[in-house]
Amino acid sequence: MPEYIGAVDQGTTSSRFIIFDHEGRIVGQDQKEHRQIFPQPGWVEHDPLEIWQNTQMVIQGALAKSGIKGSQLAAVGITNQRETTVVWDRNSGRPFYKAIVWQCARTHDICRRLMAEGGQDRFRDRTGLPVSTYFSGPKIKWILDTVPEARQAAAKGEALFGTMETWIIWWLTGGPKGGAHVTDVTNAGRTLLMDLHSLEWDEEICNILDIPPSGLPRIVPSSDSATWGPTSEQGPLGARVPVCGAVGDQQAALVGQACFEPGEAKNTYGTGCFLLLHTGHQPIPSQHGLLTTLAYQFSGRKPSYCLEGAIAIAGALVQWLRDNLGLIRDAEEVESLAAQVTDTAGVYVVPAFSGLLAPYWRPDARGVITGLTRYANKHHLARAVLEATAYQTRDIVEAMNKDSGVDLSKLKVDGGMVANELLMQFQSDMLDVPVIRPQVAETTCLGAAYAAGIASGYWSGREELRNNWVEDKRWTPNMDPELREAKYEKWKMAVERTYGWVE
Repeated sequence: MPEYIGAVDQGTTSSRFIIFDHEGRIVGQDQKEHRQIFPQPGWVEHDPLEIWQNTQMVIQGALAKSGIKGSQLAAVGITNQRETTVVWDRNSGRPFYKAIVWQCARTHDICRRLMAEGGQDRFRDRTGLPVSTYFSGPKIKWILDTVPEARQAAAKGEALFGTMETWIIWWLTGGPKGGAHVTDVTNAGRTLLMDLHSLEWDEEICNILDIPPSGLPRIVPSSDSATWGPTSEQGPLGARVPVCGAVGDQQAALVGQACFEPGEAKNTYGTGCFLLLHTGHQPIPSQHGLLTTLAYQFSGRKPSYCLEGAIAIAGALVQWLRDNLGLIRDAEEVESLAAQVTDTAGVYVVPAFSGLLAPYWRPDARGVITGLTRYANKHHLARAVLEATAYQTRDIVEAMNKDSGVDLSKLKVDGGMVANELLMQFQSDMLDVPVIRPQVAETTCLGAAYAAGIASGYWSGREELRNNWVEDKRWTPNMDPELREAKYEKWKMAVERTYGWVE
């Protein structure tokens, strides 16, 4: 029996390949960043060919570093930055345009026209989503409307549409030579094109957006015993390995955290910040600005759903402090800089760089720094940058408690920012609940590995995955309740200052 599972994590800022053993421990990994392309304010792009090249390099790098052969892998899973969208030629694999990133606000006019005819919740009863620049469907429409060659190819059935897991799976399983064109339910559910109940493309919405369904991928379970195809012996693994697991990055973290029961929740602190609450086998409509979305689907089982609060800018705000302002040399420095002061001296940073997502859904918002005085310095600004993520998370939890009718009692956390202990303590203080970090913090990639491992029989079932989860550290609240509420009230005032900056 093969000894390991491999998982590709195609993220917003980098691509990784991690190899796991049966206990869910990392035995090999490699990572490579890709360019962030900003053609104009509010626009964000990636080069999909660069990402595919990097994916091949990190697969080969992880194998080389660990001394493991591709043939020793039981299967490969994929997790990905959701909503980021690419349209390409099925015959050559050449993209018609750069990948439009989930953060990109260029589809604002498309979304405004959609809302003019039916409001922001026009498709929410079918898709669980508001009309927003966040989702993939308007991005596909923008490419087809803007690039004549793409529209012509789509009309002839020669253009393929997909999010990044679709792009990577297509190449891993053969590309132009018969690659599988599939998307799992969690990614399909983020397009604004899939019916939450039937798990099929909604023909009426596709027609409204003028998107030919023939270019859309086949919707499949997140963990699929009917594998989508093997990798090629000429490919980066150098062996035929089944590709049979795919989960959008935030749902993958839910799986990696073993949140398999209704009421269990996790928050991932990455480029953005995403809190998901498992709600069971029936979708729960949100009345408070959250998304109703797929949690995952294992082959042969009913789909599981969740409520999600999506925050566009979390770790990316630390990157902004580093790359745009030059206040730190690397992301880890922000904690030591912030620790030099005990509070922000009244400074708040609201990172609405391309609008606000949940629970506000304000594409007209733009970032602000409020409360500045001559007393404020770089230490206060660094602390305000960290606290912004915790405040945004509380916004989500407040909405989630109202939608679910159950107050959050603890929060499992993961992602790159959970190494920041100052942030984790402030998060616990702001939510007034324990915050718990697992031993394996790379839960996103682990979730993709679990999806592939369950499909291939490497793991027997969810109970085995639960047993792999081990607590690493727990933070408990230690803030005066009056101070907590006073700080949060000021945050909400700062959020209001972001509204109305663009039409």
